[in-house]
Amino acid sequence: GKRKIHYLFEDGKEMAEEYDVKTGQLVSRRWREKNTLGGSGKWQIEVGEPTSPLLGALESELIKESSSNPVFMRKDTPSSFQWRIRNLPYPKEVYSVSVEKDQRCCVIRTTNKKYYKKFSIPDLDRYQLPLDAAALSFTHANNTLIITYQKPKEILAAEEQLQKELKKIKAANSGDDDCKTQ
Repeated sequence: GKRKIHYLFEDGKEMAEEYDVKTGQLVSRRWREKNTLGGSGKWQIEVGEPTSPLLGALESELIKESSSNPVFMRKDTPSSFQWRIRNLPYPKEVYSVSVEKDQRCCVIRTTNKKYYKKFSIPDLDRYQLPLDAAALSFTHANNTLIITYQKPKEILAAEEQLQKELKKIKAANSGDDDCKTQ
């Protein structure tokens, strides 16, 4: 049910995206750079669910992160960028979400000083578009803070063009090839 697209850039960066086959919606986007020795670094998740460490790994047996800690993740919709922060039990009135135009980031604050988070929108940085405070909104439900930033028309047009290009690409393992093993 997913379609994975892998990009290799001339500067050594890699990007892997997964799209839902039925809706064409972006499910995850990960980036990886070469490390100082030239080997592949760790994947950095830009969009999608953060992966949990493998069960049975030595680190997870010794020290484990609390399951009640806030979990920050991005999950986009067709018309907006959306971030979800789970495990935030305070009422909506406690939260303040603002845009810092000089630092090109969004800031989440609580009046009770229990949570503070700065995050950028890499898509806007890639297209060199300004941040718009009017496009930012938030809601709170089921211990989850949902922050929404409406996509600018330039990004919507670029994503529509990308979807057209992706439909032209034939899948590498679609099963249509007459590949015989010897």
